[in-house]
Amino acid sequence: MQTGSVTTPFGRRPMTLALVRRQTALCSIKQGKTADKWKVFRDASAAMELLGIQSNSLAVLDALLSFYPDNELRQDAQLIVFPSNAQLSLRAHGMAGATLRRHIAILVDSGLIVRKDSANGKRFARKDSAGQIESAFGFDLSPLLARSDELAILAQQVMAKRAALKKAKESLTICRRDVRKLITAAMEEGAEGDWQAIEDIYVALVRRTARVPTLADVTSVLEEMVMLREEIVSRLEKHEDSENSSTNDAHSERHIQNSKPESIYEFEPSSRRELGAKLSEVRRTKSEPIRALPLGVVLKACPTISDYGPGGVVGNWRDLMSAAIVVRSMLGVSPSAYQEACEAMGAENAAAAVACILERANFINSAGGYLRDLTRRSARGEFSLGPMIMALLKANEQGSLKAG
Repeated sequence: MQTGSVTTPFGRRPMTLALVRRQTALCSIKQGKTADKWKVFRDASAAMELLGIQSNSLAVLDALLSFYPDNELRQDAQLIVFPSNAQLSLRAHGMAGATLRRHIAILVDSGLIVRKDSANGKRFARKDSAGQIESAFGFDLSPLLARSDELAILAQQVMAKRAALKKAKESLTICRRDVRKLITAAMEEGAEGDWQAIEDIYVALVRRTARVPTLADVTSVLEEMVMLREEIVSRLEKHEDSENSSTNDAHSERHIQNSKPESIYEFEPSSRRELGAKLSEVRRTKSEPIRALPLGVVLKACPTISDYGPGGVVGNWRDLMSAAIVVRSMLGVSPSAYQEACEAMGAENAAAAVACILERANFINSAGGYLRDLTRRSARGEFSLGPMIMALLKANEQGSLKAG
């Protein structure tokens, strides 16, 4: 294998330091290293986006490998192939000459092959008296052997990313199905709540899904869809508990009417303890913080808050909470009022509430008093961000229509 010198390209093709580095790197191939040429080709095919090559580039690489007689690339072998452009075009499925030359250049630039040009630019091999090739000019496949381990790692990364994307898509499909059917069931069976607003949030999330989504796109929508599903399940559970409570109250009322009047307030000690435990459980249930709405929906309803995020952008919940602290001070909301809101609603919901207050600041006399009122209602389980967010969404849409 000829790796002991650096050769420059023939004709107008320029020499670059990158080409020098690639050619000198071939001298460091481990002694005795081998690799199956078709496995290396499959790895390069899997990692073609990372390598910056195209499907036609792979067709040319496939054709070049077909001119190498052995299936195994070896460090001690002659790895230069020297087909003419006409021969390469035939094996590359009749690729046009201009296209062929362009993709050869792409393979060279990506570091998968190296040119070994002769003095006149022709590709040929010179043999000794025994008929063995002593020197050849054409395309050196040594970079494929040198990078075989790297290409295998890149291919594994790509396959792992594809598997993760497939899994995320499946999870999103299931979650979407769950949310859609739960909303339908709630509407058809008359469960309490603004289910139209929740359905609008669901539709907004579905519309955010890109036609050809990346893993980050799917993961972002999936996280918010899961949060929406949890919110729906929580509301349905509260509705079920409310129905059960109403049934129990009716049963207790009938029992009291059939009992002696003097027995109404007579409880055994154990019964009093049980009643106290149930009341405590009810209080704990009411004081649980409400679940956060999808961030994208909050930002669509409250776009002004983005101006106060780090660098004027809100990209995640942490950015929104940072922006809320700035806005809180600007609106004159005391630290204690905001802290109480965080404890009652949760940090994300408190930040979203501040974003809503900022959006309606011109119509609110006291931002601090308004937030404290929301906090008290949240502690009693009487407040949900959903209707407030949806009202702002509708107001923004109407404003856009008027402006148009």
